[in-house]
Amino acid sequence: MSYKRPRFAREESWRYKRVKESWRSPRGKTSRVRRSKEGWPPVVKIGYSRPKATRGRHPSGLTEVMVWRSKDLEGIDAKTQAARIAHGVGENKRVQIIEDAKKANIRVLNPGLKKPAEAVPAVEVEPTAETTTEAPTETTSGAVAAEPKQEQESAEEEVKEEAKETGDETPSKAKAAKSGKKRSSKK
Repeated sequence: MSYKRPRFAREESWRYKRVKESWRSPRGKTSRVRRSKEGWPPVVKIGYSRPKATRGRHPSGLTEVMVWRSKDLEGIDAKTQAARIAHGVGENKRVQIIEDAKKANIRVLNPGLKKPAEAVPAVEVEPTAETTTEAPTETTSGAVAAEPKQEQESAEEEVKEEAKETGDETPSKAKAAKSGKKRSSKK
């Protein structure tokens, strides 16, 4: 089970996006992969197969058995087999299968329970007359976000002050870009 196969990649899949990595046998007349040139990926050959005794097993050495309900666990030998819960099994039945497997000392290869959502207190701030534009808004994660209008107004004021200092009547694009905001065009 410790033997590792090489990663077989389709020829030129690393070069072109349109060529996917899934293996295809090279058929080209001058194909370097087909001719097994040094420095090119290996070709799939019968010599890479695993021994028949270990073929098709889980890397742990156990044979996989599909389980749809907890009653399916009865025929599983814990020493040589492991349970794999079917894809379509819901969470309630999955919990029951995992509990029964623990009691029978059977390994479950894909327990995959969704973790229960932690109770995060949601803070809802109702707008009042005092906190319409002055106070920053609170999000449910607790982070404080500034109002976009305030940011825009402060950036415009900075640009106007710089224009007064330099003697320009209208702020230039460079100064607007310096503040990180686009200059609004008047129509």
